[in-house]
Amino acid sequence: MVFWVALRKELLEQWRTYRLLIIVVVLLLFGGFIAPLTAKYTPEIVKALAPQGGDIAGLIPTPTAEVAVQEYVQNISQFGVLVVLLVTMGTVALEKDRGTAALILVKPLPRGAFLAAKFVALSLVLALGMIIAAAACYYYTLLLFNAVDLTHWVASNGLLLLFLLVYVALTLFASTLTRSQVASGGLAFGVLMILTAVGAVPTLGDYLPGRLVTWSATVMAGGGSWWSALWGSLILMALALAGTWLVFERQEL
Repeated sequence: MVFWVALRKELLEQWRTYRLLIIVVVLLLFGGFIAPLTAKYTPEIVKALAPQGGDIAGLIPTPTAEVAVQEYVQNISQFGVLVVLLVTMGTVALEKDRGTAALILVKPLPRGAFLAAKFVALSLVLALGMIIAAAACYYYTLLLFNAVDLTHWVASNGLLLLFLLVYVALTLFASTLTRSQVASGGLAFGVLMILTAVGAVPTLGDYLPGRLVTWSATVMAGGGSWWSALWGSLILMALALAGTWLVFERQEL
């Protein structure tokens, strides 16, 4: 019962602080709108802007639904992570700095429920943004090109959502470690850079979240799967959430 009260409070905060709006707008703009439009009109824009545009445009892939999907996956994985870091980095750190966390936890609210409500609220808001962006991209891809397989499309977006949720958990952990919103953001960004660098190592990369983006892009064509990355991401997310709880339980507020 206490958890649901805390979750309702967090969802209201997501609405009142415009975090929900920011997430939805960024994902919708860069994923739902720009991705299919870029795939369709980039060759024509290049031809119009340069006298030699025809030669340059010849190097650009022929506009297809598959190209639109690739643009969508790339945009969501890049801009999605950035917006996740920005909206999550102050989730706990800011409340500790302002003293509101101490006031809330004076009431019979377990610290675990406090953290769980924050993670679930952020996950729900992110899932809503992904649903809206995916629906918009699917519609414009159908309008500009042709329909893509709906089952594969849902699976592709599910993998992207999991990829982003891993960074929600990691940023939440960083936010718990510090009292500064800027410091937690810098720490989370550092973790992102480390995982990106390690992900470039062939063997290790197969177990890290970055491989989910590759899987998301190839699933539309019935390509290979990286189950190791899925399980590795789930374990990494669980470890980050467990670390968040263990650290927060021992902190003086």
